[in-house]
Amino acid sequence: MWITPGRVFYGGLLGAPSLRRLGSWTLYFSRDAPLQLCIDEDARWHEGWLAVVPPYRPHRLASAGRDVCDILIEPETMDAARLEDPLRAVLKDEGILDMAQPGVRGLVERLRAAHERLASQLDPLPAADAAFDNFVFGTALPEPPLDPRILGVLEILKDNDALDRSAQELADQTQLSFHRFLHLFKDEVGVPLRTFRSWKRARSWLQHVTEDASLTAIAHRIGYPDSAHFSRSVRQVFGLQPKDVIAGCRRLALHLEPGRRSAR
Repeated sequence: MWITPGRVFYGGLLGAPSLRRLGSWTLYFSRDAPLQLCIDEDARWHEGWLAVVPPYRPHRLASAGRDVCDILIEPETMDAARLEDPLRAVLKDEGILDMAQPGVRGLVERLRAAHERLASQLDPLPAADAAFDNFVFGTALPEPPLDPRILGVLEILKDNDALDRSAQELADQTQLSFHRFLHLFKDEVGVPLRTFRSWKRARSWLQHVTEDASLTAIAHRIGYPDSAHFSRSVRQVFGLQPKDVIAGCRRLALHLEPGRRSAR
């Protein structure tokens, strides 16, 4: 797994997840067995080799195979309207995509090749979105034209320790009134500040999946009041209990920001 501020590349065990609610654009692809995807609780299941799920859409994923690959792209870091094909065309759709669609087969082959390179990577990879994009997609993805005041807040919130800062503190940072700040944040980022922070806190847990530490210790480290809140949040977002994810990540190679370990 490779983690940068705005991206995640995971290749490993799928497990048996329940409903997922990831706050990112998510591309699922498979190397050896088709995927089954159900978006929203009452939708039908569809099968194929590439699936696209927009941010915060509830969905379920299954496969006859044990492994899955997925790429997470944080929506506030990418301007989907200025993407180049085939990624632009792919992100216009959602659900399982037909391999006969223009560009889809080529994108799947490129993603599979990136996974093979990542799986054989011995040296730690840089925690930079641009490096990730060039490695995976062959080009840097365009950044969105966000309001500079919100960009400043997003920069602050990249630090996990800052996720506890109050909305009032962040509003003061932008020199906006409390209510004007909350409205502007939602307009620019697409979700309320509270939803955004809940996702970022759950996502930050991915940096700790290979650590030999108790769930309580990890929960406190990333800002949850106790292990019960932590486990509930992880299950609501990723569809799995933390202990099940940790069990499946024992042999995972982890690439993340400087100062944290890259473990195999």
